[in-house]
Amino acid sequence: MVRANERGVTPQSVDFSAWYNELVVKAELADHGPVRGTMVIRPYGYRIWELLQGELDRRIKATGHENAYFPIFIPMGHLQREAEHIEGFAPELAVVTHAGGHELDEPLVVRPTSETVIGEMFSRWIHSYRDLPVLLNQWANVVRWELRPRLFLRTTEFLWQEGHTAHATEEEAVAETMTAAGFYEEVARDIAAIPVILGDKTPSERFAGAERTVSLEALVRDGRALQAGTSHYLGTNFAKAFDITFTNQAGTLEYAQTTSWGMSTRMIGAVIMTHGDDKGLILPPRLAPYEVVIVPVGRETESGPVLDAARAIAQSLREAGVRTTVDDRSQLSAGWRFNEWELRGAPIRLEIGPRDLAAGAVTLAERLGGDKVQVPIDHVVSELPLRLEAFQAALLARATAFRDEHTVVTDTFEELVRAVASGFALALACGSEACENAVKAATTATPRCIPLDGAPASGPCVVCGAPSGYGTRVLFARAY
Repeated sequence: MVRANERGVTPQSVDFSAWYNELVVKAELADHGPVRGTMVIRPYGYRIWELLQGELDRRIKATGHENAYFPIFIPMGHLQREAEHIEGFAPELAVVTHAGGHELDEPLVVRPTSETVIGEMFSRWIHSYRDLPVLLNQWANVVRWELRPRLFLRTTEFLWQEGHTAHATEEEAVAETMTAAGFYEEVARDIAAIPVILGDKTPSERFAGAERTVSLEALVRDGRALQAGTSHYLGTNFAKAFDITFTNQAGTLEYAQTTSWGMSTRMIGAVIMTHGDDKGLILPPRLAPYEVVIVPVGRETESGPVLDAARAIAQSLREAGVRTTVDDRSQLSAGWRFNEWELRGAPIRLEIGPRDLAAGAVTLAERLGGDKVQVPIDHVVSELPLRLEAFQAALLARATAFRDEHTVVTDTFEELVRAVASGFALALACGSEACENAVKAATTATPRCIPLDGAPASGPCVVCGAPSGYGTRVLFARAY
């Protein structure tokens, strides 16, 4: 555990980046691996990932997908079959040239994503329209050589899930793309308490080799965007590269329509930066390793009736489905333990000492703040699940309000520049890559997406004055 003189973190207002980097380590979510850019996920952080993974996996399976696993090594020639794909990933590839004491005949790429190896297998497995659709998902690690790594946000190796599907028609594949984006949106909103804006990437921002990329964009507390998940309609690009064909009902040979979609451990970074404050993490209950932490206080808490009562309450809460732990480290002061669990973001803390026990109550403190309250011990099991639901809802409302307060509709380039300094800008854009580059050069902001629920809008591009090209405003922001 962190030591007393290491508990504090730099305030967000002083240096948000330092706040984040310190918090990830001090809250024992992750640490830096021995190879630059790699990450060791510690048990507390991995439990958050397991909870997120469980929620997402349940939704994936409920929509008819099955889990599978594919190799981490991909022949270089496979990536080169889809020209746009290899060009998009070339700077990030880790390549194996020697193995078993010998130089390989063909270099192997350590998996940056799996469209190519799965395309190869689809070509072996799909022959008839009766073989479609194929709905697969894998939980895996991937490697992308990051120049500016940051724990959870951009690491050389990270964990994710990647869905890969094949369909007979464009309509089915596009519907699949939106299904995946829909359950990402649901997990972000209902589990991570993060409101996201769902939209199409502009052509220059699409996934390499995709016909369409649907992105989920979150706004974190320093006013930057964070991409929380993507879903790609690949059309027949990979099917043509890997000869994924099938005989249709009329007996004619067609290329399959494919999709891919993914969400990663980056979501943990999104949770930290969306909800955290100067005291540390604030975890949504549905992702908290411990929703309730019970801290026995007072003298002689190594044993005796106070500790017995704390353990009995914890067991009752666990039986009610509430993840609960008892912090019975009596060698540490109660205040030290209170501060540590604030740092680590536990939603609810229960304090119990001799006076509480004599009164038949516990003292309850919520991580979002407010006065401590007394709760009768015999009301704890019935009351705390309701408080946890309210806490979850309050976090989502707080994050939504922050996003809305930092989203500005802009009509001029000057307004856009001011808006992206602290949040989202909605602007009319012609769609040219030159104009997108001009915005990036002036502000470092990029077009995050074209919101799917954007109101109809037309007029001149804020950069060049040409007619807008999308029928609605484009979302711009600086991003991680």
